[in-house]
Amino acid sequence: MRAITVASHLLVAAGALALAGSASAAEIKVFISGGFSAAYDTLVPAFERATGHKVVTERGPSMGETPQAIPNRLARGEAADVVIVVGYALDGLIKDGKVTAASRTDLAWSPIALAVKEGAPKPDISTVDAFKRALIAAKSIAHSDSASGVYLSTELFGRLGVLDQIQGKLYKSPGEPVGRVVARGQAEIGFQPVSELRPHPGIDIVGPIPAELQVVNVFAAGLATGATEPDAGKALIAFLVSPAARPAILESGMEFAEKK
Repeated sequence: MRAITVASHLLVAAGALALAGSASAAEIKVFISGGFSAAYDTLVPAFERATGHKVVTERGPSMGETPQAIPNRLARGEAADVVIVVGYALDGLIKDGKVTAASRTDLAWSPIALAVKEGAPKPDISTVDAFKRALIAAKSIAHSDSASGVYLSTELFGRLGVLDQIQGKLYKSPGEPVGRVVARGQAEIGFQPVSELRPHPGIDIVGPIPAELQVVNVFAAGLATGATEPDAGKALIAFLVSPAARPAILESGMEFAEKK
């Protein structure tokens, strides 16, 4: 019953946005990184059904050196209407003239969590000291080449005083979800936001890293400066932040940052 109610609310919300937006159906091209993908994948079909718009999705990291990283794709001149990435990467795209500043919209954030291969022992990470011991004891540690991995490898591990001890067993996954790396046994433990780990089978999510070590990286959406369907793109962004979308976002493992 709850699933039917949520779906009904999504359709109503999307339908209202369709009436307020463009009259004709459009094809919206979206570049999206992993953090918001699980919620997005749930929400987009309802938006399409209610509006008649078609959403074409291209995926890549929020940052990094790989060709599929979204800033690199936009720099090569690839076209998009809507861009959804971690907030500070979107700010960089705004600065570079790739995304319009007025369209920037915060969506949600997801805590960084630790995962192990399904059935493997789960280390204690309930306190900062326990977390440090788990890092030192692990035989191999995977992290992404995007926002969470950059934070862990360039800031947190050094701040905890363990970087020298674990440097040789760190693996930066170039564009591949950390969940897949852990599931096939390439790394004993892996870190990525909860919302990016949940979609992948073959792993157990031990839990978020201690609260005092978390970083709040909000994922945000914006219109590409070269958007060919800006009105439809605005309607999609408005739908993603509508009250009806909140249950799907929370279910994906994301949270809403408190506004100060």
